[in-house]
Amino acid sequence: MARRWLALSTSGLLLCGLTSAIGTPVAAAAATYANPVTNGVVDTFPDPVTIRGKDGLWYAYGTQNPVFQSKGEDGERMLPILRSADLVTWQYAGQVFTPQTQPAWHNGSRLWAPDIRYVGNRYHLYYSVPGRNTVGLATSPTPTGPWSDAGAVLPTPSGCPTGNIDQALFTDTGGAHYLYWGSYDTVCVARMNASATRIEGPVTQVARGRRMEGAFVVKRDGFYYLFYSDAGCCDGAFSGYQVKAGRATNPLGPFTDDEGVDLMALTSKGGVVAGATGNRWIGPGHNGLQTDLSGQDWLVYHGIPADNPDLAPASGGTLKLTRRPMLIDRLDWINGWPVLPAGAGPSEGAQPAPVTTPVAGSTFNDRSISGMRADGVARTGWSAAQGHLSHEGGGPEPAYLATETKASADVRAEADLRITAGSGAVGLLVNFVDRRNHVVIWLDRSRNALISRAVVDGRTRSETVTALPAGFRFEDWHNVAAEVRGSRMVVEVSADRLRDSVATQEVELLDTRLGAVGVAARGGQVDADNLSAAPLYQPVTTRLPQPSPGELLPQYTDEFNGTSVPGTEPGSPWRWVRGPATGTTMVDGTLSWPTQNAELHLGSNTASVLLRDAPPGDYTIETRIRFAPESAAQQAGILLYENDDRYFKLVHSVLPLNRGGGALVHVSEFSKEGERPTTTPPTPVANAPMFGGPTATTMWLRLAYHADTAGRQAEVQAFTSRDGTHWVANSVWTLPALGTLKIGLVSMNRAGAEARFDYLRTYRP
Repeated sequence: MARRWLALSTSGLLLCGLTSAIGTPVAAAAATYANPVTNGVVDTFPDPVTIRGKDGLWYAYGTQNPVFQSKGEDGERMLPILRSADLVTWQYAGQVFTPQTQPAWHNGSRLWAPDIRYVGNRYHLYYSVPGRNTVGLATSPTPTGPWSDAGAVLPTPSGCPTGNIDQALFTDTGGAHYLYWGSYDTVCVARMNASATRIEGPVTQVARGRRMEGAFVVKRDGFYYLFYSDAGCCDGAFSGYQVKAGRATNPLGPFTDDEGVDLMALTSKGGVVAGATGNRWIGPGHNGLQTDLSGQDWLVYHGIPADNPDLAPASGGTLKLTRRPMLIDRLDWINGWPVLPAGAGPSEGAQPAPVTTPVAGSTFNDRSISGMRADGVARTGWSAAQGHLSHEGGGPEPAYLATETKASADVRAEADLRITAGSGAVGLLVNFVDRRNHVVIWLDRSRNALISRAVVDGRTRSETVTALPAGFRFEDWHNVAAEVRGSRMVVEVSADRLRDSVATQEVELLDTRLGAVGVAARGGQVDADNLSAAPLYQPVTTRLPQPSPGELLPQYTDEFNGTSVPGTEPGSPWRWVRGPATGTTMVDGTLSWPTQNAELHLGSNTASVLLRDAPPGDYTIETRIRFAPESAAQQAGILLYENDDRYFKLVHSVLPLNRGGGALVHVSEFSKEGERPTTTPPTPVANAPMFGGPTATTMWLRLAYHADTAGRQAEVQAFTSRDGTHWVANSVWTLPALGTLKIGLVSMNRAGAEARFDYLRTYRP
């Protein structure tokens, strides 16, 4: 049975006064790590992506930024590169371009958001050229260059109504390439040519929303998952970035979130993968994905340190920069949806590290085959003299080379394989007991097929054959990975291990005895590299429980069953700021409040606010609101309010798409207003939004308050629901704890809509 898996333009100035050492990482396994993994290496590393090179090391690529300010460099590195032996200990490894080597067609643009892939035995680095509103491509035989300019990937115009940046390649089962790109509202996709150098065919819009960008697609268990980020990436401590995901059964969509909402719908979306939690990290976003040797997936992304969020512009530049180092965290797939560790969000403190050292196998970088055996048969024909295994070719009988160390029962085994001459086959050995008992997974050129063959007591007991894509290049390196759990084995073939396999299989094993791993050759000349076996990861299947309301606090609750507008009669627990608001009445057991032509924004504090005291300690407030706004800027919802310049706000709001041709999007907008503490004097900052779950005419809104006494800050998390039962958890905003927060309601920004509040309830957690 076959099974499908995945898987503002300004010129940059680089000063040469600082030379950074480019060393070779030491292959040592880290037991734990702590974010950011780029700490002490570079100051910032936005929009990171990673790949495992064919030398067995990992490489990361980031957006052009001043990465060495703390070391005295007053300039930028253009698409900087890092290298690691273990995914957590990194070294600087160069940059893709310098001002001297940057292609002239860039017109001096800064270069953003790289995406790295392995196509046709070359590394393909796709990158954004915002100064030209297009995507460029550079290729190289190695992960660090030399890089050759391959020009622009997109035509002009591209056919996508958006900023032509934030691109990512995806290769589907069968070998078709797709490019996803877009920014500040819309994500588009188009098929690429066979060499993955230009798009061809129609452009399809697959997602849109307020400031949606940073697409990255993988395939898993029959679904295509579109990761993206929304809200603001780069406003320091007021950045509302989050990683979200939708999924589809076709790479062209339609993609839906975990609430079943189409990503093209004009509303905000659920499917939150990573968001701020109130700890050290703000605005996590713009992700890639990496898989360790145990098969565990990791999200690679950037986050903003709350204690040091801002970065000075590079020399000669005026562009405000935000410090965005690289983070990694375990990515769990729970009930078919990706989430950072069980829903805990970006981590701080020591965490179990990725598995990057196998229990058996080698990168063969030492040019040795010590520790390998040929089951009593001389190892004649096998050599590692070129830094990878080679077999000179032979007859129809397979030539095996296996590790002396056995692997675990549940194992992930993998190797990079290719056929350099002849019409033979190259294979990965799994559960290799001896020549008479093993499983071999062949890339067979003569049959153009992926073949998994189980041999028991010298006889072939089962054979599973899956056709490889037409035009499959056996002379190119391909990674073959097999994951064995119990008697079930899943095989995938990919070029770059980025959950974009071109062929997959699922096989039921007849013999599950412990064995070694290895490689096999039959007929032609073959190469093999990066052979590994590691205990297969144990999946996390349960999310951490979400906070929920506890005991209702009647003295801080109002069901709005009275006949008088709250705050207009003696003894009312409510009071107005700039009120009562005109037109506010009690209707059918609800507080009816027409939206005002008024603001609550920096110095424009003209909107009415209805307030009441909050209880001491931690609490949650909730309302049910009936609201059907039709014009941009109309909004209504709940507040935790200290004063006009310090508050948390959760509203149903209508905002225009930046490039939507007049289209309006309904969002659950969670924002805060406060001061940017890193300026002297602190400067007011407002309307730092995060976008939560999808909206509806009737919505339930919650704000959960926690007093972080140790950190001396107020933490507030937002939740939204369209039925009062199923809730979408948003992220956490924080403000320094200075004064007392009060419970509030607003209905404002543009007249013409009516908000009806059914109740305001307060709960003890």
